Amino acid sequence: MTLQALSVLSYNMHKGFSVGNRSFVLPEIRLALHKVNADLVFLQEIQGQHLQNARQIAGWPELSQIEYLAKDLWPYHAYAKNAVYEHGHHGNAILSKYPFVSWENLNVSPFSWASRSVLHASIQLPGLSNPVHIICIHFGLLARERRRQMAMLCRRINSHVPRDAVLIIAGDFNDWSEQANRQFHHSLGLREVFQVMQGSHVQSFPVWLPIFRMDRIYYRGLKPIDCAGLTASPWRLLSDHAALTANFSLTSN
Repeated sequence: MTLQALSVLSYNMHKGFSVGNRSFVLPEIRLALHKVNADLVFLQEIQGQHLQNARQIAGWPELSQIEYLAKDLWPYHAYAKNAVYEHGHHGNAILSKYPFVSWENLNVSPFSWASRSVLHASIQLPGLSNPVHIICIHFGLLARERRRQMAMLCRRINSHVPRDAVLIIAGDFNDWSEQANRQFHHSLGLREVFQVMQGSHVQSFPVWLPIFRMDRIYYRGLKPIDCAGLTASPWRLLSDHAALTANFSLTSN
């Protein structure tokens, strides 16, 4: 059986808390993610461990956040730390309905005080002979930091991803000046799904009044079908970022 289409969701989930950390909303995030039921889920700011919150917050799951979110729907998942502190750590994660061939967490922090990483995985899809490469990112807040991170990511892709391989990069780029697009397109042959389908990157932050175009889904070797930024209820009551979704045909464009 050959898979004909692939659905993707990308989400900065703010460690399972609502805006301003007013409420612990991980159960509601789980319900919302399961309702979308994407084949691949790219998560940023997922909490790997927080010993203090586990003791103090009612409803904190016994499972890790990635196991809790993945349970019953995504049998394959990978979590990568990018920030470690006294009570725990958080980072990026990928949930997948299809098995991983490999995954690796890459440190892209150009400064000692900045904790950032890139989660690079490959998965095997039914009917495809070659693995699909998928990368979850959360870039820094400073322009000079992001430029270095972009350069690191481009070097990684050029050295580890075949030019004819299907590739998806999704996450929180913090790129309100929209500098990533030029480098991704010219250096890597990537296109951004909202720019292709709707004419511009989607406004995704803050979710209750989206102004900044922070979150992206880049691709190559696929044909986009549709995409959406999820800003209505329940999403506007969860993280401060909108979730992004995209559907692709597994036919190169």
